[in-house]
Parts: sequence; C-alpha cells; structure tokens
Amino acid sequence: MKTICITGASSGIGEACAHELAAQGHALILCGRRADRLKILRQHLETTYNTSVLDLELDVRYYKSCQEVVNRHEALFSKTDILINNAGIGSLTTVENESDEVWQKVLNVNVIGTARVSRLAIPLLRQSKNAAIVNTASVAAIDGIPNRAAYSASKGAVLTLTLAMATDHLGDGIRVNAVNPGTTDTPWVKRLLDQASDAKVAKTALEARQPMGRLVSPTEIASAIVFLASPKQAAVTGTSINVDGGLHSLRIPK
Repeated sequence: MKTICITGASSGIGEACAHELAAQGHALILCGRRADRLKILRQHLETTYNTSVLDLELDVRYYKSCQEVVNRHEALFSKTDILINNAGIGSLTTVENESDEVWQKVLNVNVIGTARVSRLAIPLLRQSKNAAIVNTASVAAIDGIPNRAAYSASKGAVLTLTLAMATDHLGDGIRVNAVNPGTTDTPWVKRLLDQASDAKVAKTALEARQPMGRLVSPTEIASAIVFLASPKQAAVTGTSINVDGGLHSLRIPK
C-alpha cells in the first residue's frame, strides 16, 4: 500500500485517479478547493473500496494552504510515496486579449502551484523507497491550440518544470514525469465551453479537432498517471505521455 496525495481531486482527472488508486488499496489524501465534493468522494471511496482516505481543502495559490495540508499529512503519515499535481485552471483568449490579472492567476495556479506543493512534499517523498511525482501538463504545451495563450504557456512551463525536477531529484530517488492530456471530457472543460457563444458548437469543434473524433475520458488520463506513478516504472523519469486521441502526432486526411 502506498500513500498518495492528489491535488485537484474533487472532479475530472483527479477524481478518476482517486477511484483507480483506491481500487488498488492505496491510502489517499484528496486535496482541492471544493471541500463539499471532496467529502462526498471520500465517503464513496471508503465505502466502495474499504481503504483509507483523507480529504483536505487546498488552494494551491497560497503557500499557507499548501503548508497546512502537508503538515496534516506529515502528522498522519511518516512519508509520501506519490504526489499527483493535478490542480489547474484554464483560459480562453489570445495573447492580444489576455489581461495581466488572468496571466497571473493562470501561472500562479498551474505553474507556481505545482512547484509550491512539490517543494513542501519533497521532504516526505525522500522518506519513500518508491517516490514519484506526476504532473498534469497538456497537449497545449507541445501544439499550437487556438485561444489558449496563457494556458498553453503555463502548461509548457509545467512540462519543462517536470524535466528540471526530474534532474534535480535523481539523487533523492524521486521520479518525476508528466502526462499531456488532449481535450478531456471533464467539468472543467464544460465550464470553458460555457464561456463560448455556442457551447454545443464549440464542443463539436473540439471533438472534430481530435483525430479519434471524441474527447478523451478522465479515466484514460488517470490510467496513464497511475502507470507513471507505479514503482514498476522505476526506470521512467523525465518523460511525458500524450493521451490526446492522436492530436499531437496524427493528421486526418481531408
């Protein structure tokens, strides 16, 4: 049994990770801003899988919030085996229209938030013989996606941060990898679509953009995260896996 901390755990990819890892019998620390949703998820996982689950409210924008979560974690567990940095937000604008406020918010959550949680968790990860960090980046980090200026920049930073962390913590025995999801069928994506003038048309366009003709499921992303986190992948560090329906690599003949 591993002790695993998941940020952004209240829905979407984080929730799917929690289900897969709870089914394997691991002890989970579920973190996110939606305390009400985390509580419901914890109760469901404990009942369904009979495993240990702790839910903690976390806002990665603030150091104090991160510190409180890690301190609570340390008080209950002597180590962390796996950290899944999944908390993130998006935006739908071009660089011409993106405000300084949005830039600061997106970078603070997606990039600095990932670094903030990792910095505090690394001392606990050092205590594990099978330590791993998995960061949620995006296919937007490696492809030009329209109207995603701040988001794409932030996820590109997460991808290069993953490489830097993997290099810096080789000596600590901490593996660091990332996943690059394509557009995923999550509540987060639905909220982005709701910002469009016609959400239905926008979703159809997103589906058509991906070579497989559909959005990626949270469970498919979670499976890749669990794969990278597993001690069976002890030689895998400093890499990323695209789970994007072929968006990055494939081109549909017209």
